[in-house]
Amino acid sequence: MFSAMLGEAWRAMGANRMRTFLTMLGMVIGVGSVVLMMAVGQGAQESVKQSINAMGSNLFIVLSGSSTSGGARSGSGNTSTLTVADANAIAELDGVSNVAPISMGNAQVVYGNTNWSTSIIGTTPSYLDIRVWELADGYVFSESDMRSATRVALVGKTVVDNIFGDTDPIGKTIRIKQNPFVVLGVLKRKGQSLDGRDQDDTIIMPLTTAQRKILGNQFAGSVRQVMVQANTPELMPMVEQNINSLLKQRHSIREGADNDFNVRNLTAVANSAAETTRTMSLLLGAIASVSLLVGGIGIMNIMLVSVTERTREIGIRMAIGARERDILLQFLLEAIVISVIGCFIGLILGISGAVLVNIITQAAVVISGYSVMIAFAVAASVGIFFGYYPARKAARMNPIEALRFQ
Repeated sequence: MFSAMLGEAWRAMGANRMRTFLTMLGMVIGVGSVVLMMAVGQGAQESVKQSINAMGSNLFIVLSGSSTSGGARSGSGNTSTLTVADANAIAELDGVSNVAPISMGNAQVVYGNTNWSTSIIGTTPSYLDIRVWELADGYVFSESDMRSATRVALVGKTVVDNIFGDTDPIGKTIRIKQNPFVVLGVLKRKGQSLDGRDQDDTIIMPLTTAQRKILGNQFAGSVRQVMVQANTPELMPMVEQNINSLLKQRHSIREGADNDFNVRNLTAVANSAAETTRTMSLLLGAIASVSLLVGGIGIMNIMLVSVTERTREIGIRMAIGARERDILLQFLLEAIVISVIGCFIGLILGISGAVLVNIITQAAVVISGYSVMIAFAVAASVGIFFGYYPARKAARMNPIEALRFQ
């Protein structure tokens, strides 16, 4: 019986092909829009997630404070108020797993007849642990290199691409400000940071080497910033409070006076960015869902027209024994078939559109089975919801009046 009703629904749709196509078009556009928007939104979420994972977890960055000269105040990090001793003291605090003092700047790197301007990071080996930054090849400099200010370096993928090309950089000598450095290792590719900066365009070397040979150091032992990693997310508020208390004590800052340092919670910033992206993704999906609603209204409108046109047919069916539920199921089945076929076409167009967006803009898109199932379920539900009223109207017709209808 069900197969007979399905065949009848198919014949009824085929009798008015253009009208059926236009009715289906609302569902096609609706489902395609939902799949495309969710793919773009989830792609943006995935990009932010990758940036957060690349940055590291449970992180604080302690910056040197500002100074005032002639009424003009410098920005954070421009005054040497933090020292390696401060970093060592922070490392002793409860809940702290890793600490890395950092000095940074820019310099021209030369290899053979090629050169490249890149960022220089002078730090300790723990920096790579904090940033969860592995090596693609080679090995990390040691504490012995730190103590003796050895001229060794780890190079990022962007630097390798621009000055080495296809040459293996391990063991090669590069010049930075006329100082020869031996390349110990190549860092794995990190990609862009949350602020769009290329993290692979960098060279990492021992802190002592950077300060003495490349960046200079106005005050012995001073650093630009200190990166701190807490053991767990739950301990971060306590760790932040302890860092503030410790540095106030070490820097002899009186109660109520301005701090000469700034503590920033990088994880909170990253989570805020992730939440913003998640909200935008939901907003895109909600906007696209409106077209599904419009498609559903279109189905209801056309089904009402179909019921009116087939009134005598309904009367004949009832006169020869069709029950109310048979008429209800017949018209409801037609609405569902239109929705499901429109949904399949919309899925194909939505997935194709997402792939096209990725090819043209290089933006990340994620087509998940979850979003496809949601779009399909919603489309089928819309067909049932908006098809029920016309089907119910047809099922409740008076057979005598239906047969008299002209």
